[in-house]
Amino acid sequence: MLSEKQKMMAGALYRAGDGELAAERAKSQDLQRRYNATTVADADVRKPLLDAWLGSYGTGCGLRAPFYADYGYNIHLGREVFFNYGCVLLDVCAIRIGEMTQIGPYVQILTADHPRDAASRDQGLEFGRAITIGRNVWIGGGAVILPGVTIGNDAVIGAGAVVTRDVAAGITVGGNPARPLVPRPVTA
Repeated sequence: MLSEKQKMMAGALYRAGDGELAAERAKSQDLQRRYNATTVADADVRKPLLDAWLGSYGTGCGLRAPFYADYGYNIHLGREVFFNYGCVLLDVCAIRIGEMTQIGPYVQILTADHPRDAASRDQGLEFGRAITIGRNVWIGGGAVILPGVTIGNDAVIGAGAVVTRDVAAGITVGGNPARPLVPRPVTA
């Protein structure tokens, strides 16, 4: 028999109110509160907090406070990933972000989801789908990345976009729902 945590991490229906999961969210909230009380000048304080909170992260990562996560241990960041202020990561399943990705303020990366049928929701069941974001992706402020999405290397997600489907490498998307945009030429 699988635990609720095992079901959650596998993307199966699970009960978020489970005691083990509630305790792990409380631990995450404590680390989050402590991290969010720091500044960039507190690097010696931030590192042990991130070590205890996140699943993994590479060198040179920058997470501007405030930064919010459900559990933290399902978040895996490559080197030099940058998050601007106020980002929210609901990490009931894995969130993997490639190196050198830049994420604007108030971006939401949401693996958590709910059944579409009322009877399952009425039973308190939830599920999640992993999110993968490639290398050197730029995500504009206020964008929302929904469960199960994969974003390819070098893609650009426009500010305020709601990404409901996979984004191919090198593509620029924007809007709600996000769709490919024709980039304007850059002039010097």
